[in-house]
Amino acid sequence: MTNKEETVWDVAVIGGGPAGLMAAGRAGENGSRVILLEKNSILGKKLLITGGGRCNMTNAEMDIRKLLEKFEEAGKFLFSTFSQFSSKETLEFFNTRGLQTKVEPGLRVFPITDKSQSVLDVLEKYIQDNNVTIQCNSAVSGFKTSENKIISATLEDGREIKAKNFILATGGKSRPETGSTGEGFSWLRKIGHTIIEPSSALVPIAILDEWVKKLQGLSLSDVKISLVQYEKKVEAKKGKMLFTHFGISGPTILNMSKHVGDLLKHDDVTISIDLFPQYGLDKMNTELQELFKKQNKKQLKNCLPDIIPSTLVPVILELTDINPKTPANSVTREDRIKLMEILKSLNMKVKGLLGVENAIVSSGGVSLDEVDFKTMSSRLFPNLYLVGDILNVNRPSGGFSLQLCWTTGFVAGTSASKNNN
Repeated sequence: MTNKEETVWDVAVIGGGPAGLMAAGRAGENGSRVILLEKNSILGKKLLITGGGRCNMTNAEMDIRKLLEKFEEAGKFLFSTFSQFSSKETLEFFNTRGLQTKVEPGLRVFPITDKSQSVLDVLEKYIQDNNVTIQCNSAVSGFKTSENKIISATLEDGREIKAKNFILATGGKSRPETGSTGEGFSWLRKIGHTIIEPSSALVPIAILDEWVKKLQGLSLSDVKISLVQYEKKVEAKKGKMLFTHFGISGPTILNMSKHVGDLLKHDDVTISIDLFPQYGLDKMNTELQELFKKQNKKQLKNCLPDIIPSTLVPVILELTDINPKTPANSVTREDRIKLMEILKSLNMKVKGLLGVENAIVSSGGVSLDEVDFKTMSSRLFPNLYLVGDILNVNRPSGGFSLQLCWTTGFVAGTSASKNNN
């Protein structure tokens, strides 16, 4: 064949992110002639920034049912998919290809190098070893269909890529600078698929209170974070959080962000931090009394760092309007109660979610009842496979997003390589 426009590929994969790379490599491994179309100049642009550049590859929960509980309503759709390729197989895939991994709290798995590039290197070698043809700078503008089949993908420059099977791995609508701009949703709508309107999920939260900016860079572990609306606690989780220049982030905050967004549609939301969830109010009061007795000659500002991070001390004293130079043995009962209450309930008012440009993933996507999860094929177009963030699957942070990509990509690549109609 003299030019690629005339080639009919076995499998065309659109999108060179984690799901697309896995799908392309797997289809190639099974002997298919595969082309991978990526609109960016490099592959894996979004993969490189995941986990702050460290890449939380998967979650080491080996019980598939327990793992799928994290995917909420979508979990019941995903069992047959994850039964074929789950966390165990993901670790085997990367470990046998020379990538050593480590497990951190929450069963989060990272490469031992702490570099996303290490993960991308394995995937790029995987597709090269399996003779996948890669075309970067190749933005797709839509599909051409005939009856219930996709016959080609049209590139923005007018060329057509013909294939027997197509795998759509364009991602959702998050971090648009990486290429996840949601165009895959519009192509699917045009050919008749139902798209649940995407919204930001796993996104940092902006806070109105100015004092939060003074804590930029402070990370807190094992705190209890509650969402409060109409003076009632509507959700509470324990975990890690991080103060930033705009507000708050960190794994637990990201996992609560979708709920915050839903609540903000109705009214204001307050986030309340319990710095000592292991103590009740009485025990907190006793702890403070014992601290002041032990450090009785020190000023308040110098003894509080024994129980809370030093950067938090001036903020706490400012919010309670207590003189930082007060000797510990002179703290009044009234001031001690103020301290006790703020340590158990440090409140901040939500300004809003940071939006799609900061979202790690988006919720929304293809309606799950239009997908055959045994193969990841579209129920409308059996030679079209839908993977990764294109699916309407909510999941928390902790390695679950990438595991969804590895699983659906592997299953789609396997299935598409067997479909020769």
